[in-house]
Formats: sequence, C-alpha cells, structure tokens
Amino acid sequence: MSVNIDERAIVKKGASLDDGVKVGPFSIIGENVSIGKDTVIGSSVLIDGNTTIGSNNEIFHCASIGTPPQDLKFNGETTYVRIGNNNTIREFVTINSATEDGESTVVGDNCLLMAYVHIAHNCILEDNIVLANAVNLAGHVRIYYHAIIGGMVPVHQFVSIGDHAFVGGGSRIAKDVPPFVKVAGNPPRVNGINSVGLQRRGFTKKQREVIKRAYTYLYRKGFNVSQAVDRIKSDLAQTNETRLIVKFIENCQRGITK
Repeated sequence: MSVNIDERAIVKKGASLDDGVKVGPFSIIGENVSIGKDTVIGSSVLIDGNTTIGSNNEIFHCASIGTPPQDLKFNGETTYVRIGNNNTIREFVTINSATEDGESTVVGDNCLLMAYVHIAHNCILEDNIVLANAVNLAGHVRIYYHAIIGGMVPVHQFVSIGDHAFVGGGSRIAKDVPPFVKVAGNPPRVNGINSVGLQRRGFTKKQREVIKRAYTYLYRKGFNVSQAVDRIKSDLAQTNETRLIVKFIENCQRGITK
C-alpha cells in the first residue's frame, strides 16, 4: 500500500505519512506533521505545526489544523496538536495548537466535528464526542466521553462538559456541565438527565435511576452543591456513575450550570 498525494498538493520535507494516506489537491502538510494509516485529507486542507494525527480519519475541505493559538501570551513556544483515530473533521474546522511550552491540544478517537467548529488552544476532547456546526470552544475547555454539543454553541474558557452530557443548540455555556445531564437555553438551564442518550449507549434502567436520584439531589431538593455532594455520597449506592458525578463536581473550576 502506498501514499496517494495529489500532484497539486504540497507535502513538505520531514512530514511523515503512513500507508494509505490520501492528500487532496491544494492541501499543505507541514514538515513536523505525522499522519497515520488510511487517513484521508480533502482539498485545500492546511495541517501545520507539531501535529500528530492517527489512523482512519477523514478531514474535509478547508480544515485548518495545528496553526498557532489565538492567544496574545503565545511567544512561539513548542506546542502540539494530537488527534486520535477514526475521527471525522468536516469543512472549515479549525484546531489550534496549545499555548504553553510542551502542552497539547487534544482530540481523542471516534469524534465528529461538524463544519466550522473551532477548537482553541489547550482544549482536550475525549472519545466519541459530537460537536455540531459552528461550536466554538475557547481555550482550556475539556469535553468528556460521549458528550454532544448542538450547533452554534460558544463554550467559555476553562469550562468542562461531563461524560454523556447533552447541550442544546444556541446555548451559551459559561459554567461546567455535569455528567449525564441535558442543558439548553439562554441562560442555560439543566433540564433533567440525558435519558435517551444513556439508553442508546446501553445504560440499564437501574443505572439511569441512580443517576436521576443524584440529579434530584443537585437540582430538586434545595441543597447547595456541597450539601448535594454529601447526600450523594451518603444516601446513594457508590456506583461508577455516582463516583463520576462526585469527582466531576469536586474538580469543578467555574461552578456548575444551574
């Protein structure tokens, strides 16, 4: 198997392209870029900087990956973009490298980034994430496994969005979104747990009931956040799900969406 590079593309000396990589017309691959097996790069794509991309990704027309961060603190430090396997990166997606020396902007495996998504410096996306059209992530955002964010959503810097959370389109997210919940509106409000998403991913009825009880302590009993966490620890079975909720809230930097 060989690499298929369109004659109108530019692949700079030093770039590493594994077997089965395809590069479309007018795309530019920088000298410090590494691209894994069977990744397909469309037309007019720019991949630059210290960027590593895994296998079986598909990157569409005019995406821009590995460019310097839009951060006035950046002074040319050596920073990275690391993208995993089996991702779909649609038209005009932009992914910037990190700001601090040695740091990375990270996209995991099996993610769908729809058209015009922006991922700023130092963001970390775990696996199986969906970002719909024109989601804009500010710097240092972290999105956990299986989260889905609807279109036209801006996410404030340093915000975290938890595992299996669902954010409705057009919401402005300025505080952390706990795992398993649905958030929508402006100002955004939590509207129960992501029951449909959890069922689709194989969560049992018992698991969903425990998550719902934890949600009730957080949002329906009149407790403050610390009291709710204490009650989740003392009253509920300590399952993987309740431990995940507690850990997320205890590590929260910006307060949780109410």
